[in-house]
Amino acid sequence: MSLKRNSLMQLIISAVCLALCMVLPFLTGQIPQIGSALSPMHLPVLLCGFLCGPVYALAVGAVAPPLRFALFGMPPIFPTGVAMCFELAAYGVISSLMYRRLPRKKLSIYAALLIAMVGGRIVWGLMRWLIAGLAGSSFTFAMFLSGALLKAVPGIIVQIVLIPLLVMAIERAFPKLTQR
Repeated sequence: MSLKRNSLMQLIISAVCLALCMVLPFLTGQIPQIGSALSPMHLPVLLCGFLCGPVYALAVGAVAPPLRFALFGMPPIFPTGVAMCFELAAYGVISSLMYRRLPRKKLSIYAALLIAMVGGRIVWGLMRWLIAGLAGSSFTFAMFLSGALLKAVPGIIVQIVLIPLLVMAIERAFPKLTQR
């Protein structure tokens, strides 16, 4: 695939991932009590990282929360949306970089995903701690564990199940699409 065509394809896939970031929260929001815990915006950003590379994934991750806030008023921009910008950008960049550096094995998809999930949650926690400090409040380690792990279990499970399956299916269907 030529460089120009490849860049166009990455741009199109990134746009689709960004659109999914806008739409998926409406779908998961229909599930009482766990809708937001499914982390619907995380899925397209992680997928973008695997398919499009770190620059596109960073852009989608950083733009999705403020764009969704501007269009639909959710997520609240401060502090949630700001922390999510950095978290999602980290997910995209880390998943992309790890996937490209690991050997071409199915297990590498899982490894890159898990490393990105841990890294993104750490970035989220650091941002929440920084924002809380600037706002004159506190963000404790217990709050981090609650937000990054306990409340996120449904989303973690969905990400571990869906992302590798989607990446493998897309790579099988479109072998020239992903560049590793």
